[in-house]
Amino acid sequence: MHTAPDGPTIDGLTFRDAVDADVDTLVALVESAYRGDSSRAGWTTEADILEGQRTDPEGVLAVVRSPDSRLLIVERDGAVVACCQLEHRGTHAFFGMFAVSPALQGAGLGKVIIAEAERLAQETWGVTEMHMTVISVREDLIAWYERRGYRRTGETTPFPYGDERFGVPQRDDLRFELLAKPLGQPLA
Repeated sequence: MHTAPDGPTIDGLTFRDAVDADVDTLVALVESAYRGDSSRAGWTTEADILEGQRTDPEGVLAVVRSPDSRLLIVERDGAVVACCQLEHRGTHAFFGMFAVSPALQGAGLGKVIIAEAERLAQETWGVTEMHMTVISVREDLIAWYERRGYRRTGETTPFPYGDERFGVPQRDDLRFELLAKPLGQPLA
C-alpha cells in the first residue's frame, strides 16, 4: 500500500498518492466527471454514449493497492479536484482514470495534471512512452490529447459490451483506441 505524503505543489495544485480512505471520494469524482447529469457541467461527459457506472469502489481500491500503479489525487485548498492513474507496463506507462471536477473543467487544470503525470511516470519508472485508451467516438477528447502530444496508433480493442462494470452502452459502435506519446520530448 502506498503512503500519502504531500507531493509537489504546482500552480496551486498538490499531488499525492491515494490511500484506502480516499476510495469513496475518488469514485464520486470519477462518476461526476463522466456519468449522469452532473457530468454535463463539464466537457468530458460520456452521458450520451454510456449510462450506468464508470467505476466502483472495488476497482478503485485495486488500483490504490496495486504495486505497479499510482493513483494520484490532485487537491486545491485541501479539496480533491482531480485524479489520474499511472500504471507501469514495461517500457511504457499507462495513463487512465483521469477525472477533473466538472465545475473546474476548461480552466487549464488538465494540462498541468497530465504534464505532472508524465513527469512522475518518467521519474518513477524510467519509461519512455505514455499510453492510454479513449473511446473512439470521443473525437473532442482525442483532439485534446493530440494537442498534448498524443498520437492515434490505429490500434483498437473492443468495448466490453455486456460487462456493466464499464457502463451500459447507448450505441453499438464503441471501441477503445490506443493513444501514445513519447516522453521526454518537447511538443512539436
